[in-house]
Amino acid sequence: MATLLEKTLKRELSIGGHAYILAISPEGLKLTLKGRRKGLELQWDALVSGDAALAVALNASIGKLTTPPMARKQPVQPGEPPKVKPATKKSRGIGRLGRPRKSPISHSRA
Repeated sequence: MATLLEKTLKRELSIGGHAYILAISPEGLKLTLKGRRKGLELQWDALVSGDAALAVALNASIGKLTTPPMARKQPVQPGEPPKVKPATKKSRGIGRLGRPRKSPISHSRA
């Protein structure tokens, strides 16, 4: 006799050198990149009805979860210097309300 699945069961997988977490719950499956919250979810009723096959084909066509989000970067063209954001100047002497700041040194009048 099989044991009923009453609460979520989590296991770690290594796929293509990347760590993933597979969570099996009474509602369905969830596969996420380790350390992330969002991932692929598959409900049991969708799997049984055949809707899952359509969802898998759609996700495969857009390449979802094929490359970890951290590894995705815009390729740099050879001979083109990398883009660097210019440093911003901080305002000096002006407070956040747009008024000049008071000097920390108190001037006494004699």
